[in-house]
Amino acid sequence: MRVCMPTWRNFSTNAFRGPLYEAQDVVASIDDVDLLHIEATPAFSWKEKWLRKLIWKDVTKQLIRMNPGLKPVRLHHDYDLFVVMCQQWWELLNVNAIVDWRKRSRRAICWLDEVYSAEIWRRPHWLSILNEFDHIVLPYQSSADALSEVLNRPCHYVPRAVDVIRFSPYPFVPQRVVDVLSIGRRWPDIHRTLLDMSQQGKLFYVHDTVADGGDQRMNHASEHRTMLSNLIKRSRYFMVSPGKMLDLQETKGQMEPGMRYFEGAAAGAILIGQPVDTPSFRSLFDWPNIVTPLNPDGSDVEDALQELNLQPGLQRRISNQNAAICAQRHDWLHRWETILRLAETPATARFEVRKAQLDAIANHFLHDLQSGHDSTAHPAQITST
Repeated sequence: MRVCMPTWRNFSTNAFRGPLYEAQDVVASIDDVDLLHIEATPAFSWKEKWLRKLIWKDVTKQLIRMNPGLKPVRLHHDYDLFVVMCQQWWELLNVNAIVDWRKRSRRAICWLDEVYSAEIWRRPHWLSILNEFDHIVLPYQSSADALSEVLNRPCHYVPRAVDVIRFSPYPFVPQRVVDVLSIGRRWPDIHRTLLDMSQQGKLFYVHDTVADGGDQRMNHASEHRTMLSNLIKRSRYFMVSPGKMLDLQETKGQMEPGMRYFEGAAAGAILIGQPVDTPSFRSLFDWPNIVTPLNPDGSDVEDALQELNLQPGLQRRISNQNAAICAQRHDWLHRWETILRLAETPATARFEVRKAQLDAIANHFLHDLQSGHDSTAHPAQITST
């Protein structure tokens, strides 16, 4: 195994962590990865909580290097690459369970997922451990820029992605029996309008019915992601909005694309809601009709859906376009390719096998577009390979 990648999935099972566990599984399928399943001790529940509090007042800056109550793991050989994926800041503590990980790694890369620029300046006590890594990657451009200003390590913008093979409706294209699917955070007025339409028999609306659904515990990360993909593949319209759009205390107004854009587009659903008004979003999703915009007050929901319903040809083009371009650009393979380039490490033969599978998915939907003489295809990406 040339890559060492620790995972917290045996003790940290919140649903919002599913995408990073999915990323680890994809990487393990295309590279020679030692996926270390870190285990918690009974002390973890209280020790980790107290460490997170004490670190804020730690003038020595040494508490960040303490094991938060995990079973120590000793590596038995050297690795070309050590990659740790942290959903949140405090997961950096988990790395301390791995004895001498830095000495055993030729290159080390840290993926910090949900970090907003304003948080970086508020968390100086957490930063020192990042200097152990050769590269830090973040899915937000502005956060990568901000972190680069306070660290003496390269910080890189590497967007999120999705397991396209899992989420794609190819090869068994299912019927889209759900009219509108909404997962996670939502605008209350849009939700209320969709509920009214559903109660009037105008559409089939599927939505979360629990508060803070992302904090719910998964029995199995892979099964959870498969269930979500199956729902989206069977939905015509999928609600999207900027990540944490109602949590200004954390974001301080920093708008970023969340996972829903990648998941919905890869599944060939028509995205409805709000695009993100940033250069990075426009670069990631630079093809026509990527999001049908809705007002947050819900005033135009019924008209927008009715207009789409009257244009089955447009619906088909949007669906095919979304599914094809995600296969070309937004699989976790494409992000791993960037990380391998940073680590100056070549890809494996299994990488090329998955790439061929993604090409087959893209070509399937491209053929459908071309056979329909679609004139709205994006010339930069909608091309046969």
